[in-house]
Parts: sequence; C-alpha cells; structure tokens
Amino acid sequence: MKEVAAEGGGGQGVAPVPASQNGNSMQPGSKKNSKNGEAYSYADEEVGDKPSRFEVWGWYLYEFCSYFVQTVLIPVVFPLIIGQLQHLPMEPVPDWPMNHPGMACAEKEIHLYSTLTKRTITVSGSTFSSLEWTSIAWGGGLALAAPTLAFISFHLNGHFQTLITAAATGVGIFFCLPAGLFKTTKIFIPYIAGIVVAITVASVVHTHHLGLMVRSFLGPPLKKMTQFSTKQGVSSWLSLYATVAGCLGAAITSSFTYHMLREPRERDLMSLWIVSIFCGLLWLVGVLHAFTAENRTGSVPTPFSSRFQLFSIFKYPHAIGGLLAVLLSSFATMCIFTGGVLFIVGQLCIKPVHLLYFWLTYFLFPLVSLPLLQPLQHLIQANAVKMKILGFLLSLLSSGFGFYFWNSHWKLGHLLVFGAIQGTASGLLHAFGRVLVLDCAPSGEEGGFSVWYSWVRGVGLCGGFTAGSVVQGRVRTSFGAAFCGALVGIVILLFGNVSDFGGAGAVRDGSETGSHDPVVLDSRESISV
Repeated sequence: MKEVAAEGGGGQGVAPVPASQNGNSMQPGSKKNSKNGEAYSYADEEVGDKPSRFEVWGWYLYEFCSYFVQTVLIPVVFPLIIGQLQHLPMEPVPDWPMNHPGMACAEKEIHLYSTLTKRTITVSGSTFSSLEWTSIAWGGGLALAAPTLAFISFHLNGHFQTLITAAATGVGIFFCLPAGLFKTTKIFIPYIAGIVVAITVASVVHTHHLGLMVRSFLGPPLKKMTQFSTKQGVSSWLSLYATVAGCLGAAITSSFTYHMLREPRERDLMSLWIVSIFCGLLWLVGVLHAFTAENRTGSVPTPFSSRFQLFSIFKYPHAIGGLLAVLLSSFATMCIFTGGVLFIVGQLCIKPVHLLYFWLTYFLFPLVSLPLLQPLQHLIQANAVKMKILGFLLSLLSSGFGFYFWNSHWKLGHLLVFGAIQGTASGLLHAFGRVLVLDCAPSGEEGGFSVWYSWVRGVGLCGGFTAGSVVQGRVRTSFGAAFCGALVGIVILLFGNVSDFGGAGAVRDGSETGSHDPVVLDSRESISV
C-alpha cells in the first residue's frame, strides 16, 4: 500500500478518522446552520467506502485519456486540419524572405505556418484565419456548455456520475471521428463546439469525483481543522499524479501529430484526420473509468435545495478568489504555449524535429519535476495557494524570457529550457488549481464548485489561445499578455483574501462570515491509498 502524507504546522496530535460498522466513512453528528439554527445530521450523509487502488488508478486513467483534448487536440490538431482546407499558392509566401532575412526555411514549414495564420476564411464579408476560426468555435462551445452544465448540476449528487461521464465521452468521440470527412471549413464550428461541451462536462464529473474520493478518506465534513492537513495532502497527491498521467497522454498525442505531419503535403489532410481518429479512440479508453469508479453520492448540508447548489459558491469569497486564479493561470499557460509554438514555427525557422523536442520537453518534463516538487511541498509546508504562486512565478520567468529575447535566434537548448520551465508551470497550476477550489467546497457541494472550476478553466484556455494566436508575428504581445495575467494572478492570491485554510474554516462554520476557532493543524498525518 502507498501512503499519502500531508504536513502542516501546529500541534503534534493526529486526528483519527473513525469508520462505521459497515466500513463506510460515516460518523453521526450534527451541525447547526448559523443563519436559521436548523440542525443537519451527518449520519444521514452517504460518503461511501474509501476508494480502492483500482478506483484511483481508473481516475488517473481518465486524466491520461482526456487531458490532451484541451492541450493538443483543440489548440493544435484542429487548426492544422482547418488549415489544410485553405487554398494557398504552392510557391513560398512573397513576404516571407523579407520578414526572415538570412534564414533558410523549409517550404513545407512556410506553407504550414501560412495556412494557420493567413485570413483565407470568408464569412459575410469578414475574413478569419484557421486559428481564429478555431477560437470562435471554442468560444461557441463554452457558450453551449453553460446551460448544459446548469442542467447536469442537478444530477451530480445522484447516481448518475458514471453515466454522465460515458455520455459526454461518447459525444466527444462522435465529433472526433468524422473530422476529415467533409472538406468544408464551416463544419468545424459544430465539430469543435461539440468536443468543447463534451470535455467540459466530463471535466466536471472528473473533478467532482476527486472531491468525493477525498471526502471518503475523511468521513463527514470537517468538524475540526485538525483534519484539513490530511485532506489537503490526499487531494494534492491525487491531483498531482493525475496531472502527470495527463501530461504523458498529451506527449503521446503531440508526438503522433508530429509524425503524421511528416507525410507529403498532399496527404496532410488524411494524416491529420488519422490523428483526430486516434485522439477519439484514446479518449474512448478513458470510458473504462466509468466501470472502475464507485457511484458516490453526496447530500447538501445547507438550507438551499440542490437546484440552488450551483450558486452557493458565491457565498464563499475564498472560492471566488480561487476561481479567478484558475482563470488567469489557464489563460497564461495557453497563451504562452500557443504564442510560443507560433513563434518557433513562424519566426525561428528551426529544424522541424526541434518542434518535436520542444513538445516532448513541455509535456514529459513534468513527469519528473512534479513528483520531485511534492517532497519540497511537504518540507516547506506549502499549501495549494503557495504552489499556485510558484506556478505563476515560473510562468513569469518563461514569458519574461520570451518577451525580452524575442528578437534573438534561439537555439535548441533555449527551446528545451523554455519548454521545461513552462511545462512544469502548467502542470503545477493545473494540479493545484482544482485542489484550491475543492478545498473551499462545503461537504456535499463539490458538484457546484466543480461546475464553476471546469467552465472557468475552459474560458481561460480559450482566452489564452485567442490572445496567443490572433496576434501572430508579434510574439511580444502574447508573451506580454501572459506575463500580465500571471502577475495579476499572484496579486490576487497574495492580497485577495484567497486561502484554502480560510476556505476550509468557512466550510466548517457554514459561512465565511461566522466566527472561527483557532486553526490547529497536525504536523504530519498519513492516509493509506
């Protein structure tokens, strides 16, 4: 068995987690609502058994099979497919030698960059590039996802989690398979929008399941802050290693994309269609999670009925601050990634294989760096807020480096260092973003918080992709926007009353405005997975 250790400052006592006779992590008890004095019995709350190793690995598997959708499939593969439908002259772009003096760029590289950035899509007198068309479809998908998420939020605490996951995954796969069947640009609006809706819904259930698994380790809602360090340790462990699995899946997908781009130009569309089918089949493997996951249910220990659970997050300023941090972190990471890739392909004229090395470093280096950062987190007793700040600082470093040296000719070593730093930053911000939001969620309301987290993260990714792609050729703009986003994120976390410890205290008292007892955290607690 593997142990998940969590550390915090304070006393030396260990708060045991009693279990009921039937093995479920349930405890009798009651809590009075601070507003109307109504008593809520914890004995009526169904928490479920502690997750087995089989269930945890199934949860990791779905991250492995879905993380690439928002990091590779939508921002990389679909713009490439749309670009192949655009008709450009076979000879090099006339203004390319003027913008790249002294650089010998491959003809296919020039053509590929031009199909992505040239505004060749005409709709009602307006022109768009392949990247801008993808951004429009992404935004449309998020708009469609909003009412869909509002509907499924009514059913997240029931026995429908696995059904929702399977259905959302099926919808996403359905739109991946025919990507190259119809050779018309307009059809990609519903394709991409459908995939965005599907991955957003699936992400909600996936994040909600994390909250329920963490709660099952601890039993009833936190009645003492002495259990919070254990909760934080478990959630950090699970989220961090799920991110590692997701980065591995993204590395495989990006490598396959590069391999298929090496085909002759006349076969590019068919090759990228194969990539889209591969992505759909890989996503399909994640459906196995529906068979490994236990259908955990949770009640809502508030005077609100479940139909108002979606809006309960506005009672918790700590959670709102966490959502803002998630929005800015996803914006900054996607803006740096998109702007960086366009800068590498369109301005550096590097060897094509160097782009593969950059992608592999960006997605594979976190497999080493993130696990190594967890002991450091325990050593310095860093909570989710501090780890998010560390991720923002790394993003500041990489975006500042790109902004300052944009006019220099980068060598392979520069690309690898840039990819390693920003890949680690992206992994940290993703892993601890959901930990921060879920730590502020009252017991039984993880579903509503997960809805907001997934949708806000999608908005940030879409915004970062738009900012990084709409100003192609001016990489300082995208790096500068990412730098400002990361800087504002740090300011919010430092001075915006954002704290997972404070959020947990509010959860314990049922309100952010209630009085709190002094916070006491165990120096070390461990829980077996």
